[in-house]
Amino acid sequence: MGKLDGKVAIVTGSGRGLGKAFALAMIREGCSLVVNSVNPERRSADQTADEIRKAGGKAVSVIAEVGSKETAEKLVDTAVKEFGTLNILVNNAGYGRDAMLHQMTEEQWDYIIFTHLRGTFMNSQAAVKHMIDNKIRGRIINITSGVGIHGNVGQSNYAAAKGGIIAMTKTHSKELVRYGICINAIAPLAKTEMFDNVREDLRDFMFQMMAKRNVLQKVGEPNDVAPVIVFLASDDAHFVTGQVICATGDVGELPWD
Repeated sequence: MGKLDGKVAIVTGSGRGLGKAFALAMIREGCSLVVNSVNPERRSADQTADEIRKAGGKAVSVIAEVGSKETAEKLVDTAVKEFGTLNILVNNAGYGRDAMLHQMTEEQWDYIIFTHLRGTFMNSQAAVKHMIDNKIRGRIINITSGVGIHGNVGQSNYAAAKGGIIAMTKTHSKELVRYGICINAIAPLAKTEMFDNVREDLRDFMFQMMAKRNVLQKVGEPNDVAPVIVFLASDDAHFVTGQVICATGDVGELPWD
């Protein structure tokens, strides 16, 4: 039996990268899944859901940008309509819009806050309402970042959003413990598409420096982080809430600080 047999989950931003690794790991443990991505042209959520179904799993896709109440409700309604309930929410969706403080546009600031911070809040609110109404001892897992803990040059928008997610995680865990709902956050560091916009030679240098700083002497892959998601989503994590787990090996502050 899988650790998530009979459970139903939403994983936002699960068309590729970390989110896809999370989705596939949860499916292997018996979970039914709502897969989400934002890009209607790429339709990566459809592709991931098709891959899951071809392998014998249960998945449905929702292509929509997170951040709005409408998307949050659509994700929850889809889970309930397709699979009968909702037990787990993984707030993973997000992108980067980097710029220095004196150069950052309002659009760059607003987009990151809307997607990461408001999206996490709205999705959590919609999921929790269903869990409370149906007496479900659910799990919410938020994806934050070491940037939200330590800060990073050129990422004031991203740092603010990810720091806010940490604060919300701790606050929501205190609010919802009476309902048996556990809420935790993971700060991962892995090779994902978020590094694709970095010039190749600089990206290679960054990975080399990260590996050098890491006691494990490597930079993680998405599949290195996915087992942490499975644990926090499972009944095994019933005594873990309000925590921020750094799935980074041991990097601490970023090596170019």
